[in-house]
Amino acid sequence: TVNVVAAIIIDSGRILASQRASGQFKDGWEFPGGKIEVNESKEEALIREIKEELNIDIQVGEHLCDIDYDYSNFKLNMSCFITNIKNGTIELLEHKAIKWLANDELNSVNWLEADTIVVEHLKDYLLQKGK
Repeated sequence: TVNVVAAIIIDSGRILASQRASGQFKDGWEFPGGKIEVNESKEEALIREIKEELNIDIQVGEHLCDIDYDYSNFKLNMSCFITNIKNGTIELLEHKAIKWLANDELNSVNWLEADTIVVEHLKDYLLQKGK
């Protein structure tokens, strides 16, 4: 089981999607984040990972969902949090591209399988918040 965190970065009513540059899921779209290290809280891991991947500082807000997903060669446990940008300008340090998506554009990218489940939770969340 791989334990990861993902940031749902919302800015000016749009949601950040990032495209993987390499690896098993190259070119797939995901919410940015990464593995939780030993002795690190989920929030600390998320702040660190987003700094490493996008060179921005984020504020971690409410917990959106936990996703357990079985890929063919590993099991993923992903904790997802609503976040916003505190500081900085996004730099693509590990991703191929990013897109800022409005709510009605969330299905316009080819999300990785586990992230498609997050998108459904996010749509419900945005509907409840009236966004």
